[in-house]
Amino acid sequence: MVNLNTGSSASSDVTIFISDLHLCASRPHITSAFLQFLSSDAKSAKALYILGDLFEYWAGDDDVEDDFNKQIIQGFKQLATSGVSIYLMHGNRDFLITDDFCKAAHIHLINDPTLIDLYGNTALLSHGDALCTDDVTYQQFRTQVRNKQWQSEFLSQPLQARKSQIEAIRLRSEQEKSNKSAAIMDVNPEAVNQLLKEYKHPSLLIHGHTHRPNQHQLLVEGKTTTRWVLGDWYEQGSYLICDASGCRSVNLNCT
Repeated sequence: MVNLNTGSSASSDVTIFISDLHLCASRPHITSAFLQFLSSDAKSAKALYILGDLFEYWAGDDDVEDDFNKQIIQGFKQLATSGVSIYLMHGNRDFLITDDFCKAAHIHLINDPTLIDLYGNTALLSHGDALCTDDVTYQQFRTQVRNKQWQSEFLSQPLQARKSQIEAIRLRSEQEKSNKSAAIMDVNPEAVNQLLKEYKHPSLLIHGHTHRPNQHQLLVEGKTTTRWVLGDWYEQGSYLICDASGCRSVNLNCT
């Protein structure tokens, strides 16, 4: 467990959470909106947490010199230079991000899940895909690609070959999703409850992945937890902003 303290509870001290940006060259309006977010709203924060799926996919850190990726890295560097601490958690699309990218972007890589102190409250952070246990096929795939040997063998291939394989996997995944019920692709309530028990009933659980932004009040073993689900950035951007008074969701105009 990693315990990160966001700092004092001054009114100007805020922490921002985002996930599921799925940044890619084919959606330039979202890229523009994100870079604008980094240079404006995000600068008001003491810390920015990205809870997975920053990119549509990440084929390896040897892709940091790609022109598209370089502009994202530059945006992070400028934000970090302004004094904002940036934390990144792997998602199901960008789990191959490692030290080279993080050093270039001035980002700290954190585990999934991670427990932090958020203005006196315990907050458990996760991407959320590990909680979708009803989707057995996906969980089997997740176990495979998170295996260190599989990753080492995959990364030993040429970059373009890796990108081609990822594109094929993405296409197959989208086809499989069309045959799955919405309920299967959501978090499993018992998996959520077990996670909350394991981490001693945190005040907050913040995650993404499901693309179903909402606020849920959970009661487990007589203890209350607020589960915040972050929104995706396919059509418009959004983020969760927290301070000493609580949390609220903010939508961005990405048109």
